[in-house]
Amino acid sequence: MSDYRLNPYTREYEYIPDGEPYVFGDRIYIYGSHDRFDGNKFCMNDYVCYSADLNDLTEWRYEGVIYSRKADPRMMDGSRYLWAPDVCQGPDGRYYLYYCPDGDFAEIGVAVCDTPAGTYEYYDIVHDQEGVEIGRRPGDTIQFDPGVFRDDDGRIYLYSGNGPRIRKDIGKRPKASVVMELEEDMVTVKGEPRKVLPVLGEADGDRDPETYGGADLTSFAGHEMFEASSIRKIRGKYYLVYSSVAMHQLCYAVSDRPDGGYRYGGVLVSNADVFEEDTEIHAANPNLLNAWGNDHGGIECINGEYYIFYHRQTQRSNFSRQGCAQKITLTEDGRFLQAELTSQAFGEGPLPGEGIYPASCVCHLHKNFKQAVSHQLAMGMKFPFLTQSGRDYDVEIWKQAEARGEGVKKPPRQYITNFKDKSYALFRYFDLTKTKKVIVRLRGKATGTLYIRNGERGETLGQVEITPNTDWWLAKAEITAPLMQPEKGSEICLYFEGKGAIDILEFALK
Repeated sequence: MSDYRLNPYTREYEYIPDGEPYVFGDRIYIYGSHDRFDGNKFCMNDYVCYSADLNDLTEWRYEGVIYSRKADPRMMDGSRYLWAPDVCQGPDGRYYLYYCPDGDFAEIGVAVCDTPAGTYEYYDIVHDQEGVEIGRRPGDTIQFDPGVFRDDDGRIYLYSGNGPRIRKDIGKRPKASVVMELEEDMVTVKGEPRKVLPVLGEADGDRDPETYGGADLTSFAGHEMFEASSIRKIRGKYYLVYSSVAMHQLCYAVSDRPDGGYRYGGVLVSNADVFEEDTEIHAANPNLLNAWGNDHGGIECINGEYYIFYHRQTQRSNFSRQGCAQKITLTEDGRFLQAELTSQAFGEGPLPGEGIYPASCVCHLHKNFKQAVSHQLAMGMKFPFLTQSGRDYDVEIWKQAEARGEGVKKPPRQYITNFKDKSYALFRYFDLTKTKKVIVRLRGKATGTLYIRNGERGETLGQVEITPNTDWWLAKAEITAPLMQPEKGSEICLYFEGKGAIDILEFALK
């Protein structure tokens, strides 16, 4: 398994949503928010960074805390949190980090550092030519989820936006998707913010497209912008990635210029693994197959291959999200095809049919092909979900304890819990041509049968009887059915029928 990296691609106990990937030099860096396991708000921890060698995506290095929320003068009491950031290298060679704090969403803060993953220092707040902060002036829209881009000609663009998800939100404090050009100081806006993508209520054809820089507004119907602006230039075109009003989708729009003229492109990924209705995949699988919720991420090209970075929900919560990645295909005519959710973030070909795999690499987790928004009030205790042993794991505290010579506490393990009757856990894709056994490590006060299937609707490969046991034990299933081995590999689905609930820690293939 040394040639592969599973999802989530950092660590089982790390919660970094809103991931923006960037290649600087010979490494790729991931910048995102920082959730807390079992947190009760978004982004409760300080910004940290992970990076990987472009030639070895199997090892993501923890770079440490790069920016503390207390470094911002507006937040020195620690009462506010840092929401989704973005990073851009400025004309002076330094790296600029853009972010909005939680609370009033009023203005965009900027921090700066000499290196991609060093300690960023507070710099300023984005403001107009008169020094007035954008977001504080009369008529300004909500500043939210900044995305920043420096074009080949040196011009710098800052994107910001938040839209309503339901009609009753329209008419409250102004919400819009906007773009602003920045001066070379990376913080002063050259002119007024301009609308760029339509939000809910703006794609009905009743508005002047020129107000949105000539955007094809009606093409966005049903996929209007909700939040999460992320901009890239690919093959001379501008791709603006955003989270749609469906929330679980990351969509993209395309234009010949960075500041307008966008047309809806399609869906890049859905953290519920829902596909568009006109696809064969949707016809075979139209259901919400994960605890779905908001999504945010960006595209990066790594060694000639494109990847979409996104996040998933865990712990029956919107506040414990984890970063994942999937390879995406760019067609000759410039379209990105929607990515399937898989257990594999990086690596070529199917995963080996021999080895130990953590339950955390699950890509579908549901009960009887049904799922709800990832919130405990909606999910109740009906559905299976991902959780972890122990509390939130603070790497900084662990490193300090290690430096003092104190005993190193084992990091938490993530596992599937509340796996009840008619629950499914899908993992994909594997080369099972030589696999003879599937061994599952589990526990729980349950009685019934655990089936090993070749896909959620596929044939049964083996099964094992479950009896109550509160300690972790190994359930061994011989593969007795012949395998259908598609080119991209086979799926493994764990399916339970019985009474009670089980926890699943990992499984081994032999």
